[in-house]
Formats: sequence, C-alpha cells, structure tokens
Amino acid sequence: MYVDFQHIIKTIILGIFASFFIMLHSSGDILKYVNPKYEYISKIAMVIFICLFLIQIFRILQKKKRAGHVCTSGCDHDHHGNGVLSLRKVFGYSIIAFPMVTGFTFEPATLNAKIAGNKGLFAQISKGNEDPSEKPSLTENAESLTEKENIDIYSEEYNPIPNNNYMSEEELDDKKKLLQASETIEMREDIFGSYYGSINKAPQDYIGRKIKMSGFVFKEEGFTSDQLVLSRFMITHCLADASVLGFLTQFEEASIFEEDTWLEMEGVLDVTTYDGYEMPIIKATSWKVIDEPAEPYVFPVITLLQ
Repeated sequence: MYVDFQHIIKTIILGIFASFFIMLHSSGDILKYVNPKYEYISKIAMVIFICLFLIQIFRILQKKKRAGHVCTSGCDHDHHGNGVLSLRKVFGYSIIAFPMVTGFTFEPATLNAKIAGNKGLFAQISKGNEDPSEKPSLTENAESLTEKENIDIYSEEYNPIPNNNYMSEEELDDKKKLLQASETIEMREDIFGSYYGSINKAPQDYIGRKIKMSGFVFKEEGFTSDQLVLSRFMITHCLADASVLGFLTQFEEASIFEEDTWLEMEGVLDVTTYDGYEMPIIKATSWKVIDEPAEPYVFPVITLLQ
C-alpha cells in the first residue's frame, strides 16, 4: 500500500468545506447568507461534502498498482494522481480552495446607506404604488451594483439568505386589517413590505395616522437639514437582489444623525411631493438610537397553502 499525496490534498479540501458548512449551521450564521427557504439546499451540500470527505479518506491508502502496465515515452495519463503536481492541477486546486479561504477570512457584511445610494433610493420610493416584492432590485437598470461596488456575488456574504416569513392567508388578512384599524401602525419586520406597499399606493388614506418603525438612516443629495430617510433592505433571494424600502422623515434634529445610524421612531404620516412624485412622509414626534438588529433585513411574506 502507498500513500497518495493528491488524495490527501483532496481530503483536506473536502474536510475543510464540510467543517465550514457545519460551522455555519451550528452557529446559525447560515441565516446571514441564504434565504430561509433555501436553507435545505445548504444542508444537502453539507451532507454531500461529509460523504465525499469520508470516501476520500479510504482512497488515501490504495493497493499497489498491478503489474503489466508499461508506459511509453508518450504516456501522459494520470496514474491515480500519485505523481508530481502539475501547474494545471495546482491551478485547479487553487480555484476550488479560493471560496474556502474567503469563507473563513471575511466576516459577513450587511448592506448600508452607501449601497442604497448606488441606485438612488427615491428612484424606488417614488414608485411606491408598486408592490415592494415587484420593485426593481438595486442591480437592475444600473451598470450593475456588483460592478459598481466590486461585489463578488459568489462570496459567502452574497449567498442566498433564508426567508422564514411564512403566513397563512388568514394571518395575512388579519395583519392587513390591523393596518386599517389599529391606532398606531407598527412596521414590524414580518409585515413591513406589505404595509409599506399599501401606504405608498394610497398615501392620502393614511394622513394623520400614527406610525412606529425602526431602520437605518439614509440621506440623499438635495435633502434639507431636517430630512432623512428611515430605511430597511428587503431581501427576496440574496443580498445582490436587495431593494430599499424607506420613508422620508422630517424633524429638526435630523442633521445630527449620520448615515447608517439605526433609529426607532414614532411619528405621524403626512403627504409631500419629491421631484414631482407624491409620497408619504413621517413627521417624527419621538426617536431614539438603537443597535443594529440581529436580523437587519425584511422579507416578503410567503403565504402557506391551506
């Protein structure tokens, strides 16, 4: 029996890949990268890597090659990979190892006001009569967000992100009734997109209504000193298709808050115009700085069949 050096390399790579997936699932960090409804795919990949790793362990020790094969001077086939590593093989292993290295090296990053600014937030807000889930993503009609920000959509932080925002049709209807009946509209994460779409579709219907929400500060060129946008990113599948949902907000102290500051705010809804578009505006009555939530993104509602 002899030890196959190339099988050792393959075993190490498969073992590290399997360990990486196990680490993501055991820590819960996988939810930062994939939409919840795709989490099972990641688990399948983890099981496959573990199986391949175990198989590869047994391939490290092989029986000696049977006699009878004679190589000529022109023989160029692979003798079970137990030869000197060629440049081609080194290159191949490097390509496979690259996502593994980046996965362990780079921390996941959340989207922020800079990303929102690449699209121009009000290019989407001004079209608030559209369903948020059907809004163009930040990468649409641009030279590509991935190109502008030099984003590697195949790196770990741009993998699909899990969406566990499931509701029955009855639950969704009850939530929609609350939008009309409650004294204060609470923009909770599970219903954020639906409420946002309804308010932007008919802002006149909500004049004078109280509202409470949290989000990060975004400011666009042309804002007055008392204006900012309180925003959230909606994720449909992964970070690359994120869209910005936010309300123009007005209060005197707006200028003291820097972009990406997270605020919890209460206020009263009114209507204003921006670049000729009618849109809702929050006249803030109270606010406080908060930490970025563990889950900073909101997701479309997925209705369950009954």
